[in-house]
Amino acid sequence: MYLSIALIVILIAQVGLFSYLLISVQQNFAELHNKQDSIISDHESLEASLQSLRSHLEQLTGLNGSQPPTSMTPVQIYEFSKESVILVTAKWQTLYGLEPFSSGSGFIYDGEGHIITNNHVIEGADAIDVTFSDGTILPAELVGADPYSDLAVIRVEGPAELLHPLPLGSSSELLVGESVMAIGNPFGLSNSMSLGIVSQLGRELDAPGNYKMVDVIQVDAAINPGNSGGPLMNTRGEVVGVNTAIIIGSVGVGFAIPSDTVIREVPQLIQTGQYTHPWIGISSVNIDPDIAAAMGLTITKGTMVVYVSPDSPAEAAGIKAATQTTTVGGRTVTIGGDVIIGVDEVEVRKLIDAIVYIERTKKPGDTVSFKIIREGELLNLDLTLGVRPPL
Repeated sequence: MYLSIALIVILIAQVGLFSYLLISVQQNFAELHNKQDSIISDHESLEASLQSLRSHLEQLTGLNGSQPPTSMTPVQIYEFSKESVILVTAKWQTLYGLEPFSSGSGFIYDGEGHIITNNHVIEGADAIDVTFSDGTILPAELVGADPYSDLAVIRVEGPAELLHPLPLGSSSELLVGESVMAIGNPFGLSNSMSLGIVSQLGRELDAPGNYKMVDVIQVDAAINPGNSGGPLMNTRGEVVGVNTAIIIGSVGVGFAIPSDTVIREVPQLIQTGQYTHPWIGISSVNIDPDIAAAMGLTITKGTMVVYVSPDSPAEAAGIKAATQTTTVGGRTVTIGGDVIIGVDEVEVRKLIDAIVYIERTKKPGDTVSFKIIREGELLNLDLTLGVRPPL
């Protein structure tokens, strides 16, 4: 009997313990379930917040995919850049010693003392001086130059506290009407700023050797003698161009070399002292209605080859020049040459279309496919680009 009572007590105790444990597990499960609900609720709240942020970001970004605006005022840009823009003075040796013959502007490219300016500012110099905004004057050496793009890199040995590089932006992202600022030393007036807009993109300027400087930026910000080599800056404080030229007698028509050209060329100028442009080796005239009629063409676009340089990539590729002299529209022209209407997948309406494409995307040694019309027949010719001969 005692044994039975003991067993019953033990059984009751186990049932009680089991019941306690079951209740505890149920409570813990309920707490976990509540936490899960809370986590799900927090997750949904975070998703809603994230979606709201994405919506705001899309509104800021706009339809053109540009980054959210981080504009600075002209005052802020001036304060940001004034210690980076310098005066460049070129000197030549005379019977009386070194004398200045040219001055312009430049800006710090990196912490190693490299400075970007225009080739025409320092071309022919026997010595170069650089004047910083605090009045410090240091001698500079020529590192490399490209007369075809009117760019030059010079270098100074100076303390780190003098070297404040400016960031380079992408000129390909510029928009007509966008605000820009030209900073430099017009007429020797140090650290002057002028404000304007991008008037147009993709202009071309004459370069030595009958070549063209392409992708040039036109601005209405005042650019005067002495501004050459100084930075053209956007409202984010980035250099988007190098001020280079004006049209004599014009008002509000200035030009700047695009920063994309700087980004492409300057590393090679620093490394080798020169930039190797790709070379085709032709001269051409753009097709107009009179030339098209004289050649029996049904199109009025493309460019007709009138001269092929000896030993050039064009000659090696078999491109033919015009040979027939005739009178077209009251002028004497030579016709019958290959008419270039495309390079790779790019349509060529004028010669500049081919030049821009090749300058932007190709280098010597690359092969391109020219689409030409020869005596009414459409042909494709592969051409391996060479190196543009030195001046």
